[in-house]
Amino acid sequence: MASWAVRMASKTDVADAPSGFRAMSREAAMRLNVFNAYTYTLETIIQAGQSNLTIASGPIGTNGDLRPSRLVKSISSYVKRSLVIILRVFVIYRPLALFFYVGSVFWVVGLVAGGRFLYHYLSGGGEGHIQSVILASLCVTLGMLLYMMGLIGDLIATNRKLMESINTRLKKMGYRDHRPG
Repeated sequence: MASWAVRMASKTDVADAPSGFRAMSREAAMRLNVFNAYTYTLETIIQAGQSNLTIASGPIGTNGDLRPSRLVKSISSYVKRSLVIILRVFVIYRPLALFFYVGSVFWVVGLVAGGRFLYHYLSGGGEGHIQSVILASLCVTLGMLLYMMGLIGDLIATNRKLMESINTRLKKMGYRDHRPG
């Protein structure tokens, strides 16, 4: 499930996102910015996909367990932490899509509740269904707030992309200035 979410966020086809060997060019390393202290694996794939970097995935062999993992205490804790990372990266890289879909769920619930009230009101029994009006107005308002959060998040994401571009240029300039010879 985590690999599917990473594929959706990164727009790539990496089969097993949390595992595997990572190799990258100097240019790719300069363009990627890891925010999470827990694990870089999911975040680098999503950033690389969103930055239109080339990503290749291939099968590798594995060794059996020789000792308990020092990084993963239990599968459930790893899944929880990974879901938080994936959600955070979705908010950072695809805020408009995320908030649009969540806001649309509230809009649909609001429209259904409003339609329920209208049906009962027009058929003569609307007095006892005022809770549908309250639910409809609440859900439509929340949906609109989520849409606006998505738009604001999208503007912030655009600004972040510009800042990443500036950061990459500064890294290249610093590397060029400190190269031997």
